[in-house]
Amino acid sequence: MTATTVNTHTDSTAALKKERRRAIAFGVFFLIVAAAILVLFIFNTDSQMVSTLKLNPTTRNKPIHVPDLVLPTQLTLIVLMIITGAIGAYQLGRGFKNAATALGVVFLLFIAAFLVWATRNKAINLLGILSFTVAAATPIAFAGLSGVMCERSGVINIAIEGQMLVGAMIAVLVASVTGSQWFGLGAAIISGAVLGAVLAVLAIRFIVDQIIAGVAINIFGLGITSFISQRYMQPNPELNTGGVFPRIAIPFLSKIPVIGPIFFNQNAIVYILFLTVLVMHFMLWYTQWGLRTQAVGEHPRAADTLGINVFRIRYINVIIGGMIASIGGAYLTIGSVGRFDENITAGKGFIGLAAMIFGQWTPLGTYGASLIFGFSDALQAKLQILGKVQVPIPSEWLLILPYLITIIVLAGVVGRTVPPAADGQPYIKE
Repeated sequence: MTATTVNTHTDSTAALKKERRRAIAFGVFFLIVAAAILVLFIFNTDSQMVSTLKLNPTTRNKPIHVPDLVLPTQLTLIVLMIITGAIGAYQLGRGFKNAATALGVVFLLFIAAFLVWATRNKAINLLGILSFTVAAATPIAFAGLSGVMCERSGVINIAIEGQMLVGAMIAVLVASVTGSQWFGLGAAIISGAVLGAVLAVLAIRFIVDQIIAGVAINIFGLGITSFISQRYMQPNPELNTGGVFPRIAIPFLSKIPVIGPIFFNQNAIVYILFLTVLVMHFMLWYTQWGLRTQAVGEHPRAADTLGINVFRIRYINVIIGGMIASIGGAYLTIGSVGRFDENITAGKGFIGLAAMIFGQWTPLGTYGASLIFGFSDALQAKLQILGKVQVPIPSEWLLILPYLITIIVLAGVVGRTVPPAADGQPYIKE
């Protein structure tokens, strides 16, 4: 047996031991979550309590009526605890192939238990929370999809936050001047393309460290938007009244019980997101362009040998990534509140990157992860309405919930998910 073979065997054994320790850690964590459901929720309820979850919207465009979901609080919590404990036991015994998915399921089970406990002897409109979840997930999903587009070709885009900020400001400015949200959205997309091109030139042409280049664009985006807001938009309120895209109820689909009001009674930018997710999924996995993009992101030198223009693929993807990020920024203004405030993104660009990692650099996975983060936003907003009697948690803790969940998710999936092999590595043609 040669020294190389011995070293390979040793490395393989060490990797297996590390993976086993990680699997055990996940299993223990899942069991701790089950215990938390028991101690925090079940012990604080009794068998007489019920939780009512309303499944019908309060809007005029009402779908077919369905009965509200009335659950026995304590029994439901016990069932959720048992399922969580079973997942933990299985993880300890055999281990899931995809621990990120198991983590997501356990997270949803805990949130469901928390929601059932928080609504004990109360009623809450679950449909409203889920509809708000889709809306709150939209800018995060655009940010994550921007990251997927760039990193699949091997370029890290840390500049998403800055691209979203500039897109948000440009959108409301142009919409205010022209009176058209569509013109505002178009202008935002152009601004995203420009910032994407700047990042591409710095990272690809001048081989600037991609992290540093992205941070520089973020600083520029925060600075320029704050300056324009204070210097021009605040003294002239008419420049900050862009309005919002109206909700569009899709015929027939919006009438489907539960699902209809959640997904098919949204505004135009949300529908653009659905289309973007589907188109990106198809393009990445079923077209020549997608296969070339993945080849460039995995092994650019081999792709170059086969005649693929590595630089052109990366330029195109990074510019498109900037355009996608800017649509997410536009949603925060002309898709949501109709005005621009300084630092309106509040870190959603970085949360989008977390969603991208959790979604394993895939469009569908990224959108699914974005819904988890969006749900945390919706939940903290709704729980503040319930009040401290039902939920004795300081409002400040509820406000950090989305960011806390981001940290937990990243701690659980980083090290297990595998990015494109050439991600962040500049390519120098020989």
